[in-house]
Amino acid sequence: GKGARGLADVLNRVLDENGPPDAYIKGEEGGGAVGVGLRYGHGTLYYKDGTSTKVYWRGPSLGFDLGGSAAKTFVLVYNLESIDAVFQRFGGVEGSLYYVGGVGVTYNRADDIVLAPVRFGVGWRQGLNVGYLHFSPERSWIPF
Repeated sequence: GKGARGLADVLNRVLDENGPPDAYIKGEEGGGAVGVGLRYGHGTLYYKDGTSTKVYWRGPSLGFDLGGSAAKTFVLVYNLESIDAVFQRFGGVEGSLYYVGGVGVTYNRADDIVLAPVRFGVGWRQGLNVGYLHFSPERSWIPF
């Protein structure tokens, strides 16, 4: 019950600050870090006109970050003119604290496009880092 309430509170805050999104991504991801971190994920992007497409993301991070996590991810996408515009790098800063379970939101930005990944996950990970997420239509294990 507390996890669902925490997730609802986070989503309500994002929607209150930004309004309804142009698209959203429903997926899952995993990652880990010992100072330098990596994150990999996949999901489906649902655009406002009803079209959808499979998306993959990956990215490195650097900072004071330690541990690993796996999360269900729900990304709210703002100012997206077309589906193809999501296939690029989005920079951001993240602070996290997972101990067994947790929920959090960060903001990533490229030009006018804003992503708000909401993560509900498990694991043990804590710290602060700077990095980016690179979205693509194909899976890749190369994080850069």
